[in-house]
Amino acid sequence: MIRPLLVALLQVRIYIQDKGDLAFSLLLPIAIFALMYGAFGEMQFHGTAHVVNEDQGGAYSALFIEWLEEVDNLDVELLSTSKADARLDRADLLMVLYIPQGFSDRLASGEQAQLIFKQRGNGGDEGQIVASIVGGVADQMAQEFQVRGQVSEYLAGSGISQERIDITVQRLLENERESPAVVVKEETVGDSPDPVNEFLPGIITMFVLFAITLTARALVEERKKGTLERLLTTRLSVGQLFAGKFLVNFSRGFLQTLILLLLSYAVFQMFTPLSFMESLVVAIVFIAAVSALGLIIGSVARTEDQATWIAVFFTMSMVMLGGTFFEIPESGVLNVLSKISINTYANDAFRTIIADGGSLADAGLQMGVMAGVAVVGLVLGRVIFKVMPGGR
Repeated sequence: MIRPLLVALLQVRIYIQDKGDLAFSLLLPIAIFALMYGAFGEMQFHGTAHVVNEDQGGAYSALFIEWLEEVDNLDVELLSTSKADARLDRADLLMVLYIPQGFSDRLASGEQAQLIFKQRGNGGDEGQIVASIVGGVADQMAQEFQVRGQVSEYLAGSGISQERIDITVQRLLENERESPAVVVKEETVGDSPDPVNEFLPGIITMFVLFAITLTARALVEERKKGTLERLLTTRLSVGQLFAGKFLVNFSRGFLQTLILLLLSYAVFQMFTPLSFMESLVVAIVFIAAVSALGLIIGSVARTEDQATWIAVFFTMSMVMLGGTFFEIPESGVLNVLSKISINTYANDAFRTIIADGGSLADAGLQMGVMAGVAVVGLVLGRVIFKVMPGGR
């Protein structure tokens, strides 16, 4: 057992000294996580309302902008008229809201006031959503002015001052905004899957499978350069050399997957300490199976190109048949074919723990299949490794 570990340590040392390979291996899971975060990290809408306030000093235009700034997931950027027009001309902006001069005076006098949208084309998807939000805030302001006007008209001649009427109405409207008489309650019927929980298992398994290409190609390159033959001139046996290659490939895959899981744990808060450890155990068994399969491909392939193409074909087949990014139907030919994909069992095990809140006991079948693939793969890989060129 010591000699395979020495081989693994030697390979790790070479791996660490290769700065390009080391940087690529460590940055790849970070880059994948960044893409995942960009896709799923901000699922809710967040837009910017670009506003030109030509009603400088107007009390109601300032109040309207203040209400816009209170809207969740909406930022307000104030622009000058010239700057907004220039950015619209250059298509830097697709939609701008203009509050015209005299907006506050018209509202104060009971006249109709207008807000103006200038847009290029349809204003874009974000612009249309922002326009809808702005329209809702404008409707709220219009309703409050209508209420205030109707109350003032009703109490005209009652001897109550207009100032007192305005203060009382304003207080009641603010109470209504804070505690509305009618609220909307959402009730979820059935499952509402979290996209991160749904897609993270597939991302992890596909990421590990791509390591097959590196494993297989590296083995062929070492055989071609005579590295394996030189190692066999030492006191190492073929079995010890094979075990060392397995350990170094396993260690590399484990380190990359650990980084991906830790980032998911820290950013998305999707694990408990127990579920994180259970997911790590699933990853360990899956990485062992994939590393063994990678050594088989590397032992069979005669050239680097053969190793690459065999590994790519195997990876894509396992990804497609394993339901990595789409649900496999419960019956039919595709369901039958999915049983031969190791991804099917890895994805099911990860989803059991991550998405369904289960435990390793609930994924016993999947863990058993992956462990079996790892054992059979190691035995078969060892046999093939012995009889191929570079073996002894």
